[in-house]
Amino acid sequence: MSQAIVNFIVQSLGDLLIQESVYLYGVQDKVLQLQTELWRMRSYLQDADRRQDENERLRNWISEIREAAYDSEDVIESYALRGASRRNFSGVLSLIKRYALIINRLIEIHKVGSHVDNVKARISSLTSSLETYGIRAEIEEASNSMHGRQGALRRSYSHVIEEDIIGVEDDVKILESRMVNPDKVVAICGMGGLGKTTLAKKVYHSPNVRNNFESLAWAYISQHCQARDVWEGILFKLISPSNEEREEIGNMRDEEVAKMLYKVQVEKRCLVVLDDIWRTDTWHKLKPAFPHGRSVSVAGSKILLTTRNNDVPLQMDPGCYLHKPKCLNEDDSWELFQKKAFPKVVDPDYREKEKLGREMVGRCGGLPLAIIVLAGLLASKPTLYEWNTVRQNINSYLRRAKGQEQHLGVSEVLALSYYELPYQLKPCFLHLAHFPENLEIPTKKIVRMWVAEGIVSLEHNGEGEEVLEDVGQRYLTELVERCMIQVVEKSSTGRISTCQMHNLMRDLCVSKACQENFLVVINSRNEEETRGPSRARTMRKVRRIALYLDQDVGNSTVLIPNVIGNMQKMRHLYLPESCGDSIERWQLDNLKNLQTLVNFPAEKCGVRDLMKLTNLRKLVIEDPKFGDIFRYRNVTFSHLESLFFVSSEDISITDVALGCPNLYKLHMEGPIKNFPEPQQFFSKLMKLKLKGSGLVVDPMPTLEKLPNLRLLELKLDSFMGKRLVCSSKGFPHLKSLHICDLPNLEEWKLDKGAMPSLSKLEIEHCTKLERVPDGLRFVTTLQDLEIRSTFVAFRTKLEKGGEDHYKVQHVPTVVFCHCDY
Repeated sequence: MSQAIVNFIVQSLGDLLIQESVYLYGVQDKVLQLQTELWRMRSYLQDADRRQDENERLRNWISEIREAAYDSEDVIESYALRGASRRNFSGVLSLIKRYALIINRLIEIHKVGSHVDNVKARISSLTSSLETYGIRAEIEEASNSMHGRQGALRRSYSHVIEEDIIGVEDDVKILESRMVNPDKVVAICGMGGLGKTTLAKKVYHSPNVRNNFESLAWAYISQHCQARDVWEGILFKLISPSNEEREEIGNMRDEEVAKMLYKVQVEKRCLVVLDDIWRTDTWHKLKPAFPHGRSVSVAGSKILLTTRNNDVPLQMDPGCYLHKPKCLNEDDSWELFQKKAFPKVVDPDYREKEKLGREMVGRCGGLPLAIIVLAGLLASKPTLYEWNTVRQNINSYLRRAKGQEQHLGVSEVLALSYYELPYQLKPCFLHLAHFPENLEIPTKKIVRMWVAEGIVSLEHNGEGEEVLEDVGQRYLTELVERCMIQVVEKSSTGRISTCQMHNLMRDLCVSKACQENFLVVINSRNEEETRGPSRARTMRKVRRIALYLDQDVGNSTVLIPNVIGNMQKMRHLYLPESCGDSIERWQLDNLKNLQTLVNFPAEKCGVRDLMKLTNLRKLVIEDPKFGDIFRYRNVTFSHLESLFFVSSEDISITDVALGCPNLYKLHMEGPIKNFPEPQQFFSKLMKLKLKGSGLVVDPMPTLEKLPNLRLLELKLDSFMGKRLVCSSKGFPHLKSLHICDLPNLEEWKLDKGAMPSLSKLEIEHCTKLERVPDGLRFVTTLQDLEIRSTFVAFRTKLEKGGEDHYKVQHVPTVVFCHCDY
């Protein structure tokens, strides 16, 4: 992880030298020397990171390196910002004031030079102490490059738990039989990572079980669950309410919701799964909504729960059935390991690897999660030497757990998967720690945040046209293949849509993130509520704040301390969509380093505050009343790359283009006056999403001339005309096109030679469009075509034997969804 930080800061210093060369004049040589010293240090950190668990002194050494690296960036950046703040003074100051500024500048040059020398001396001193720990410089080999060995990694498996079940057939049969028995409560009990949830899912989706109940519901129970959230979630699944009924339930008091859920389970035969209840007091909070005694016996409703605590089900029902899955035996453990660790190719080292593998699998104690993680780690290591290295490490980790709780060493197996990550993946993994427990996370959101926060770079890119989002997606896939995150849902094209982390893996992630000083978790609930703000005030070097609200907050007032404006080092600020009406006015003009601002609190900050955030790279404004900010002529964001905003007033794209000349991603929701000429548009734009634009004139003649456009989405009344025309040679680099909810669109003409790079096309709910354009047959690059929410006739024309099938017969994947109007 430290290697990744130093690598990022070395690159950042290089960018500062280029971008702020005017303001760094006089200290450039010293900054270059500092950059060189950090680069030299970087070569030692790979070995140090891997061995930091050996002793406390080594961990402290790594922490000091990390702080020195951050301090070096702070010193240079602060000086550059002070210089930039004076750039407009020269034309208005008197001669005397200019002389005074020159003198002050010389003093500042001396000061920043001294600061740089101090940081450089600290780094040199830390480097000289390396021999004390036996740390050596690591030579980066091609085999350590993720991209270099990508083709050799096993690509055929995916982390779908149900497909990896081994040795649980008997457990499933026993639990299925209990689902038709009089037992009111059936519990699957055992330690974390045993596969309790996987087993519960197998039973929950069994036809034998589902046919025995009228309604079913699954609820994840977090360690800090809110009863109201759980009750509503279960109730919605059992009764499938309309939007009006949902709103009515949302307005009920807690006891009314509990009573309603109670009644449903008495009147219908229901199966409710409560997954991962940790404590008995959690059940006591949930209990009022669940029938007991004869009430539940009459209808035959049941509760299936998973827990690590045997007391929980006994508190629920002393006569409950307790099922305790056993750890896998040696054969089943090896079978599970083999499925994931060995590629589907002949391996000349198989015999030697089998011997090493069986030894390591034996150390996992039959725990499925530990075996899966270990197998995922070894699947990415093709050489026998690497397997031996892992064996040596795992032996030392498990040796340290000897004599303690039987399965304590499993956490060391999980930790090993982190230590063995390529350095560029470690910050990606740790970044996931800020997502709440059991959250299904959209992968697009993860990748976008990685890109916005500079966690991914093109340094390890082997393809010339690969963009940062592609790199992020590749990193995410690598984490999936290493079984460190779990796939929850895939798109119709097989792409990962959402993912989550197993509780044990998330515990590791949070622990390591805090240990690495990557983040600080401030729990504002209960006893921590008053300590959070005071703690925030001490976080002078905080670079990122993300505020996540529980669902039970609803319309309640959320009080956020007005200390954020004092955190001058902050780079990334993510706020809730709604912060209530009682927040005091904020002063954000001190946040000169801010690069990401999501959900700008427009009601509490003015245009002047926003105008001073000149280093913004990503900006999200959800408040429609603030969408006309670009009408102010002096609003300029020269560094802004990604912009999302909503406006209730007419949007002038010309004004936006003038204010944000370097945008590569733009998402606009709201009416647009008209499209400017192509030369007045965004020359660097790669992604454009329009919604509710109300355009009457065909926008394609302008958009097709954008030289770098890769993705285009026209949604929800963005175009109100009847005809779209794409001319030959238009959209030269467009790869993805999505048109959705264009109610008046009747004809789409695509000339031969248009969209020569298109690989994905989505047409959704354009009910007046009778057919796809004839020119689509010339788009030979098209790989995926998705047609959604349209008439049966539209689908019939495109299917084999249909009159338009010739237009799409070359497309490998054609998907139809809800085409039955």
